[in-house]
Amino acid sequence: MRLQLIPDGRQSDTALMIQRGVSRLLRASNFAVLPEFTLASGRRADIMAISDSGEIWIVEIKSSPEDFRADVKWPEYRAFCDRLFFAIPTSMEPDIMPAAAGLIIADAWGADIARHTDAIGLHPTRRKALTLAFARAAALRLHGLYDPLASQL
Repeated sequence: MRLQLIPDGRQSDTALMIQRGVSRLLRASNFAVLPEFTLASGRRADIMAISDSGEIWIVEIKSSPEDFRADVKWPEYRAFCDRLFFAIPTSMEPDIMPAAAGLIIADAWGADIARHTDAIGLHPTRRKALTLAFARAAALRLHGLYDPLASQL
């Protein structure tokens, strides 16, 4: 049986393309990846990833300069990750992205880290809470794929 997630319709085609490329990069780098991860603050991270050593990254997707200029919430993500990155398409000018975050340039087939950022370092209790929330979200999504009616019970 092949399981497949269906996009929820909130993302543009460009954002979905970036999400796929970044997810492939992170997966190849031994990260577990969840798109559209809701944080305790109620904000939704475009991509959250946890490395095999427990380091937590958040990747905020920006599909256009207008998308970036309209976003005032991105600094809030810093409290929920060790490293914060922006991900943009290859067609977007990288110079407009703030140096305060890392930068990933992506297409539908993969991505490259154009600029790393220093680790912020999470408090151990927040790291534990995020790791548990990540594990629960991943397990619930998987269960929803192979038993879509379970959430209605």
